[in-house]
Amino acid sequence: MRYIDHGAGGEPEVLKPAQGPVPSPQAGEVLIRVAYAGVNRPDVLQRQAKYPPPPGASPYIGLEVSGEVVALGQGVTKWRVGDRLCALVNGGGYAEYVTAPEGQALPVPKGLSMLQAAAIPENYFTVWTNVFERGRLAAGETFLVHGGSSGIGLTAIQLAHARGATVYTTVGNQEKAKVCRELGAAAAINYREQDFVEEIARLTDGRGVDLILDMVGGDYIGRNLKCLALDGRLVQIAYLQSPKVEVDWTTLMTRRLTFTGSTLRPRSAADKAAIADALKAEVWPLLEQGRALPVIHKVFPLAEAAAAHALMESSVHIGKIMLEVTGG
Repeated sequence: MRYIDHGAGGEPEVLKPAQGPVPSPQAGEVLIRVAYAGVNRPDVLQRQAKYPPPPGASPYIGLEVSGEVVALGQGVTKWRVGDRLCALVNGGGYAEYVTAPEGQALPVPKGLSMLQAAAIPENYFTVWTNVFERGRLAAGETFLVHGGSSGIGLTAIQLAHARGATVYTTVGNQEKAKVCRELGAAAAINYREQDFVEEIARLTDGRGVDLILDMVGGDYIGRNLKCLALDGRLVQIAYLQSPKVEVDWTTLMTRRLTFTGSTLRPRSAADKAAIADALKAEVWPLLEQGRALPVIHKVFPLAEAAAAHALMESSVHIGKIMLEVTGG
């Protein structure tokens, strides 16, 4: 099969098409002929040799795909050969074939294309578990998500808005702000021109927000604490800036705040299957109504994965960057 090799790691140019054996599904896994694969920030980190795959995972890059089941491992009961699905995979998504635990796969939502389906797993698994399970966002609450024009950001905006929260976000330009507002953000704060701490205070009449989802880190951590309402929650899911900062934690105590975080990839198959079940029950109906859909910025052929990564690192995109593998 064709796949993308990242060698010893480095700049986007290290990504090269290669040939290798088709993986065999182990017990409880399905083998998928990949139609499309999503490009995500963790892929960039793995290419840079900063995010090694967990033990037992594929050494190759790629965390989400859509495609068709072509073989079943022992004991698989949820899927049959020929089923069309999307899946959160444990690696190896930039390839013509990849295996996935059966519980991490979901049917293609009715009315959605294979391209749209491939853009769902990484972002929607991440947002669901961090915003609604760990972050406990409820209807009527206020929510700030940083990086609103990213795949994660646009997913969070749409799902939070659809479930009755008031959503604020930060973006880097007016074009991105416009898209975020169109998809449900009550306000989009241009962090290059405005202080988001001051803007959140203004927008909430000094109360602050109930929940913040942050993937920036660095000095945002202390500034986020200042934006939270009494009993507010801050969920950290990544660090574009340094994870090592000096913070005055007094606010954490005086405002009874919760600061938590998580990573998705190292979680167990059982954990990921539980998230998949929640998505099918809570989010799939929205998707099948044409609501909270993934936003596709650009699709590259698999062989142009290097260009896709260069675009990801430029941060000029709005929404998802995708790879077409075999199409469908």
